[in-house]
Amino acid sequence: METSAVRLQVPGHDVDLEVVRYGAWGRPVLLFPSEGGSARDAQGNGMLDAVRPLIEAGRVSLFCVDSMDGWTWSANDQPTEERARRAQTYTAWLSQQVLPWIQEQVGGGQEIITVGVSLGAYHAVHLTFQRADVAPMAIGLSGNYDPTSWNGWGELGDATYFANPTAYVANMDGDHLDWIRSRVSVLLVVGEGPFEVSPTRSLPATREFAALLADKGIRHELDVWGHDSAHDWPWWQRQLAHHLQRFV
Repeated sequence: METSAVRLQVPGHDVDLEVVRYGAWGRPVLLFPSEGGSARDAQGNGMLDAVRPLIEAGRVSLFCVDSMDGWTWSANDQPTEERARRAQTYTAWLSQQVLPWIQEQVGGGQEIITVGVSLGAYHAVHLTFQRADVAPMAIGLSGNYDPTSWNGWGELGDATYFANPTAYVANMDGDHLDWIRSRVSVLLVVGEGPFEVSPTRSLPATREFAALLADKGIRHELDVWGHDSAHDWPWWQRQLAHHLQRFV
């Protein structure tokens, strides 16, 4: 079912990361894997099958990306500020390489939906706030949107602030906030079951971020699933299949 794949160089680094496309038509959806995952995880963990009817119907074209989490947010031997500085490299890769490639693939002009699971949910939401001009809708599944809570240590600075949606969204105001309100839509989905509270903090963090979006008047939905809904791929498959069809 793979349509195409490419390796795109990380700006300023002698490293390239993979993007895999599934489907030739439909709205482009950029999918981030869970922590430390790869572009092939969507197929290996059932996410591709979950949205296969939408792909085969020509409603969705799925673009799956590698992560750089091992060098960035998961590098727990580094202080939070250094991890945030490294994470800027990944965001630059997404913004300068991945988004233009997707637009080229689909002929331009189509707004991209970002989707992520677990740590990938953070990437999806953060990228939408950074690039609402081309990717104005984010779907976060079982996310935690405060990087300072991820084994954080050390003195925090500008890099952490600008990588932390819970911080920079809280301080949005004026024309920029008005523009974000006019562009951005966020869907936050989380369960109440195993591993959604400990150790991930996904459930409380998702509720806190939804409250922040409400306070700022930013379009969003919060969908909390039940106590059987775990922090795991089988549930993310169901959640994505349930929701994505509404937006394509």
